[in-house]
Amino acid sequence: MSRKQEGQRVDIYTRITERIVEDLAKGVRPWMKPWNAANADGRITRPLRHNGQPYTGMNTLLLWSEGVARGFSSPMWMTFKQALELGAAVRKGESGATVVFASRFTKSEDDGRGGEVEREVPFLKAYTVFNIGQIDGLPDHYHHRPVPFLDPVERIEHADRFFRNTGAVIRHGGGQAYFSPAGDLIQMPNFEMFRDAASYYATLSHESVHWAGAPGRLNRDLSRYHKDRSERAREELIAELGSCFLCADLGIVPELEPRPDHASYLQSWLKVLSDDRRAIFQAAAHAQRAVNYLHGLQPVADEEREAA
Repeated sequence: MSRKQEGQRVDIYTRITERIVEDLAKGVRPWMKPWNAANADGRITRPLRHNGQPYTGMNTLLLWSEGVARGFSSPMWMTFKQALELGAAVRKGESGATVVFASRFTKSEDDGRGGEVEREVPFLKAYTVFNIGQIDGLPDHYHHRPVPFLDPVERIEHADRFFRNTGAVIRHGGGQAYFSPAGDLIQMPNFEMFRDAASYYATLSHESVHWAGAPGRLNRDLSRYHKDRSERAREELIAELGSCFLCADLGIVPELEPRPDHASYLQSWLKVLSDDRRAIFQAAAHAQRAVNYLHGLQPVADEEREAA
């Protein structure tokens, strides 16, 4: 990777992290902003590409935050070129939002013994997208996309099935919610102790992301969770983001207020992000992997894989 490319990468990490740190310093969890929108029930979704495919990982956070900060009502985004290909155009003077693309390329290098060795080089590229509210001339169906409505009872049944299909051992009782690595189980307070059904499933989502990271599954290193405050903050940030992603996928509005046992992480997250500009990207990537893993345990996902 050239010095210029590395500099661009560092600049992307820095710019985006500084934006999130600024929100956290005000006591605002930027990934939770979408849930404050009016009439959010039944309309929770991830940001969408021009073809209807949802964004994942870090881009979910970036576009959620951007959309709410600027008052966009549509979750759909596209590039300047994609708009032109649809016969539309971004309005003059409109500014876009930054999204990122992370991947790797293989580079051949001299091994010092007259031969060559292949090395994978990671790269990060930023590009600009515009909300469809900034674009004129789009086909009508982009502005009148049907909003999925889920009956509250059906939504709960759907969530119950989802968590049951993971195979996680979920026990109820007591006044705390946590994942126990020693017992490999999720402990939850009884359902009726929660303010509402959404709060119960949001909490269960959080603990399920911890569960997904255990040995034999995604194998995130949780050995220092109880010994190192920084490692604990990183793992809780992963679970926090993963819970938001999963709630969006399940059509559930997560808790607006942090749990009392999680509120103290705000300052820890600030320190972690201030010390390491890559931390929020790493947390979002781990969160997305956990959510993908949980989706992969669903029967529908199995059937789709067999058909592919």
